[in-house]
Amino acid sequence: MKKIYALFAALLAGALASIAAMTHEPVVYVLDLNEEVDAKMWMQTRRAIDEAKSVDADLMVVRINTYGGAVDAADSIRTAIMRAPIPTVAFVDPNAASAGSLITLACDSVYMAPGGSYGASSVVNQAGEIMPDKYQSYMKSIMRATAESHGKVWSEADSSWAWRRDPAIAEGFVNPDSVITLTPEEAMAVGYAEGQASSVDEVIRHHIEGDYRVERFESTATDHIIGFLASAGVRAILIMLILGGIYFEMQTPGLGFAGGVAFVSAVLYFLPTIVTGTMAPWVVVVFILGIVLMALELFVIPGFGVCGVAGILAILAALVGGMLNLDSINGVYAVDFTHAIVISAAGLVLAVASVAYLTSKRGPRWARRIATLETDLRVSEGYIGVDASIARFVGKEGDAVTDLRPAGKISIEGEEFDAVSLSGYIEARTKIRAERFENAQLYVRKA
Repeated sequence: MKKIYALFAALLAGALASIAAMTHEPVVYVLDLNEEVDAKMWMQTRRAIDEAKSVDADLMVVRINTYGGAVDAADSIRTAIMRAPIPTVAFVDPNAASAGSLITLACDSVYMAPGGSYGASSVVNQAGEIMPDKYQSYMKSIMRATAESHGKVWSEADSSWAWRRDPAIAEGFVNPDSVITLTPEEAMAVGYAEGQASSVDEVIRHHIEGDYRVERFESTATDHIIGFLASAGVRAILIMLILGGIYFEMQTPGLGFAGGVAFVSAVLYFLPTIVTGTMAPWVVVVFILGIVLMALELFVIPGFGVCGVAGILAILAALVGGMLNLDSINGVYAVDFTHAIVISAAGLVLAVASVAYLTSKRGPRWARRIATLETDLRVSEGYIGVDASIARFVGKEGDAVTDLRPAGKISIEGEEFDAVSLSGYIEARTKIRAERFENAQLYVRKA
């Protein structure tokens, strides 16, 4: 009897599961990547994959329209998509160039909008110039590995196994001499796209029949702020404010306005990599160490030597590290390191130029007051002033007002002063002559 009950329960559970499957409404998660590939896009992609998993999405459509960007961010996005537990579909609408083609190639399937393009992944610098062969070679290896990750399929025409995405074509995307850029028809012909589509809905229809529910990734204010702070121009300005603020703060005692500017600028500078989780702890440690070494050099150790140089190098190293995606699976790419060096150098030049102008005669007075000592030493505040005006009586004659034993008082031209005798005891009302002025006092002899 127990076996009959167990069999009945199993049959009932199976029937309920079948009914649930039949009534399940598929969920499609859509992520739009239509800006420059950078740390902000990596943060958005990572959050989008987590959200897609949380809503039990059956499919994730990545709509791509970008001309590329940072290689390290693109590699992190590529790796996250390849490891996503959800089937992914790239919709190139209309362009996926450079780093964008790497992200597209990472998806399980690719559909392209009519008139779109896909490829051209040669590594260039910020000026758009082709980088040396070693950069291209490394990018080729990434593209080839991504293509190979899709495995092989059986070819009925050749009766053999062939790559689903031909790695040679992926390498051709990077070849600066004859770079490959595929149109939709070309991409389908070589197996780099499954078809064309005019909309996201049309892409979804290739994978899901019937009704479905769409969940879209929504950008937040934080995303826009991080994108603004991560831009090259803003980072160069923040470096200028950090270095300039540290310089002016070192010129004044206590913590003042310049130190506050440097602190706020440093927080804003490191914020993008902190939020995205791509900054290593050593960056902050090295930055603080650099400030400590600079302070030791200026306030403890005389002159400018090892501590000063080490402090400057530590601060610059931290600023460069603050721009790099240190969470990248394959490490930091040389091209991104070069970009970080260029931006840091630009910020350093701006800082030097700004300090030179602010502390010059043409600069505002408040800046010159910080850079130079202009403090009034007032008697009311406890400072004692020395009157050196009596030095004008040296060489003149007068009278001893009191006995000089050897100190006493004298009178010259109707004014009385303390004086010291250079010729021993001098009686009052004796003619004297001022010989010299030392230690705020006149020294006299008998006239």
